Amino acid sequence: MSIKCDEGGNIMENELCDVSVNCKRIGFHDEVLKEIRKPSYHCDICGKTFCANGDLTKHKRIHTGEKPYHCDICGESFSESGVLTRHKRIHTGERPYHCDICGKSFSQKSHLTNHKYIHTGEKPYHCDICGKSLSRNSLTTHKYIHTGERPYQCDICGKSFYQRSHLTTHKYTHTGEKPYHCDICGKLFSERYRLTRHKYIHTGEQRYHCNICGKSFAVTSHLTTHIRIHTGEKPYHCDICGKSFPQISELTIHKRNHTREKPYHCDICGKLFSHRSTLINHKRIHTGDKPYICDICGISFSQIGNLTRHKYIHIEEKPYHCDICGKSFKQKSCLTTHKSIHTD
Repeated sequence: MSIKCDEGGNIMENELCDVSVNCKRIGFHDEVLKEIRKPSYHCDICGKTFCANGDLTKHKRIHTGEKPYHCDICGESFSESGVLTRHKRIHTGERPYHCDICGKSFSQKSHLTNHKYIHTGEKPYHCDICGKSLSRNSLTTHKYIHTGERPYQCDICGKSFYQRSHLTTHKYTHTGEKPYHCDICGKLFSERYRLTRHKYIHTGEQRYHCNICGKSFAVTSHLTTHIRIHTGEKPYHCDICGKSFPQISELTIHKRNHTREKPYHCDICGKLFSHRSTLINHKRIHTGDKPYICDICGISFSQIGNLTRHKYIHIEEKPYHCDICGKSFKQKSCLTTHKSIHTD
């Protein structure tokens, strides 16, 4: 590079541009020029610009749907290698990020960062809509409450979510994948928190107590739901018909009566179901599984209702009585059929 200085060596002209700068600033000036003149890469689909070709390549997968990184354990595919790395920790249980205050471990660095705010009490980011103070990641998700934005969409059914983790969990309804397993009994779960709750069965730990009847629960959400039996509270309302429910899961199931949504599909025959339990029962047709066994004669059944009806063979009890003639029956269906005699 050729430069021109005055006799004192204080002023220099850079041949890259016609700006004169002080000798002490020439290094900074050149760095700025290099930054400005860096090559830029443009997306030919949406026009967005990137400094690195690799960033453009990753971005274009949003448009193409390409997912070149595959999990060799479950086969799920991802558009970025970093997302695959984080996903594989679900299978391996690896938690490489440790809190130096309490020792708790996390599978993602962002989770550790958010966790540390518990110790410091710091909430440095503020929502400019409602003023609430949150951690950085929480603020991004929180703002979707105001905007209604749901940027994470299921490529199978089209349903959208405002958190990536919710989409990941939702996809298990389609794939049937249950990556979290109990190391005591081997039972599998699609969500980590369900595994945590399940483990209380083995430990017998019940930390949460109802102050009305004294009943104890292993999980605080179970106590909250239980208390609604006493209070009659039904805080979840159907915006279509107005019916109310004590649990959000009951509302979700109810709304499928209106939407006809059937998110659970049989991976053997393709049949669709609105309830997970119905899918589980259906799959036993294919597998021949009969987990319900009569403790009297040993006959097995695929559904618990069939076992219940079968047991009436062994007992003399006839709990269903005709209010017209007084005849009794072991099964409700038999009573219903009988009553048609009186109405004909």
